Amino acid sequence: MGQDSNGIEFHQKRHGLLKDQVQLVKRRDSIRYEIVSIQDRLSFEKGFFAVIRACQLLSQKNDGIILVGVAGPSGAGKTVFTEKILNFLPSVAVISMDNYNDSSRIVDGNFDDPRLTDYDTLLKNLEDLKEGKQVEVPIYDFKSSSRVGYRTLDVPPSRIVIIEGIYALSEKLRPLLDLRVSVTGGVHFDLVKRVLRDIQRAGQQPEEIIHQISETVYPMYKAFIEPDLQTAQIKIINKFNPFTGFQSPTYILKSRKEVSVDQIKAVLSDGHTETKEETYDIYLLPPGEDPESCQSYLRMRNKDGKYSLMFEEWVTDTPFVISPRITFEVSVRLLGGLMALGYTIATILKRNSHVFATDKVFVKIDWLEQLNRHYMQVQGKDRQLVQSTAEQLGLEGSFIPRTYIEQIQLEKLINEVMALPDDLKNKLSLDEDLVSSSSPKEALLRASADRVAMRNKNLKRYTSFEECVRKLCYFQPMCP
Repeated sequence: MGQDSNGIEFHQKRHGLLKDQVQLVKRRDSIRYEIVSIQDRLSFEKGFFAVIRACQLLSQKNDGIILVGVAGPSGAGKTVFTEKILNFLPSVAVISMDNYNDSSRIVDGNFDDPRLTDYDTLLKNLEDLKEGKQVEVPIYDFKSSSRVGYRTLDVPPSRIVIIEGIYALSEKLRPLLDLRVSVTGGVHFDLVKRVLRDIQRAGQQPEEIIHQISETVYPMYKAFIEPDLQTAQIKIINKFNPFTGFQSPTYILKSRKEVSVDQIKAVLSDGHTETKEETYDIYLLPPGEDPESCQSYLRMRNKDGKYSLMFEEWVTDTPFVISPRITFEVSVRLLGGLMALGYTIATILKRNSHVFATDKVFVKIDWLEQLNRHYMQVQGKDRQLVQSTAEQLGLEGSFIPRTYIEQIQLEKLINEVMALPDDLKNKLSLDEDLVSSSSPKEALLRASADRVAMRNKNLKRYTSFEECVRKLCYFQPMCP
């Protein structure tokens, strides 16, 4: 052990192994120790290891209870992270700040206002635990937005108490904490997780949740939560993909081969239905995502004047496009809230479809106005049935394992390249065959920095809500 010029005692820091980066330092004007801040942001798994190691070191050095604050934006994975620690260390106690909500303080439905927390009760509970006393922790019910009782909490055998919540690193709590941890994700996945959670926990409608996120949750995060997270000693990035939990994905086989209506009817059972539909799909690019590599757009669909929002992500398992998704009915006004969160419009795709459906499989003849061509699609939840139907239609060997948005991106790229001078095209070694042979990502890897710079300059997106509504109304006269 040694001391620096300020008299702060700390372990000699060694680089390399993660466990060696978790170091103790004596707090100023205190006999207690805390963790030296780790500069790098850690993955979910590495962060878990670092927090476990920190708790072990702190419990060895500090007397009394060890208070750990775990904070982060809504939907970032704080609760999952805390539960993971609890599974590893069952003797840890967890206090959720959600249970200290005071519904009498709710103004304009803002459940993320820092003034909503009953800090008097929370701080009294923490002080009593520090003194070794038993405490009564409130129980909050989200569906009724009220406190419905209390549960008794004793000082845990491990002496470790985790406080979990969006304001767990707030100025009022920081002086009491031995360890400060932040968990953050990204706007897009956090949005999806928050929507799915609140549907289950509070029974809210998806549109109501997204409006709440754009109008109160995100502004509160930027103003009050994000500054607190900068004080964390261990900063964790949670890249968990909520789409991996979606069940029963849709399997899609797509082809440009022409198949007659009579052929389709002959393959499908006598009980199939036949309809025609016109849809407008607005593809929304999540904040900070690269359009050439993004595979989890939000899609807002206008069909028969009604709007729906699709959370989906696709993967390619040649020749299949596999798409886990969940769909909600919404209003066009929701678009403004999503754009306030940083989503931008990648494209608006108009599609006219002749749809043949049984209870297990769909066959579609799509006309895409933007691409000026027909496509055949076979879709369903049963992979083998989809493949068998496509083979009976004679589509085998002609499949295109790309989504429509990927096809649009690729053809934009090709059109830009083909507009270049011949000498530059030769240097790029790109030709129109890429339309049928490459993915957008592969095509990009073959392009030069000059071409990429030109593409970025030329590709313009609609960035204002008003401009988007004008575009929608141009496509759909019934738009309000």
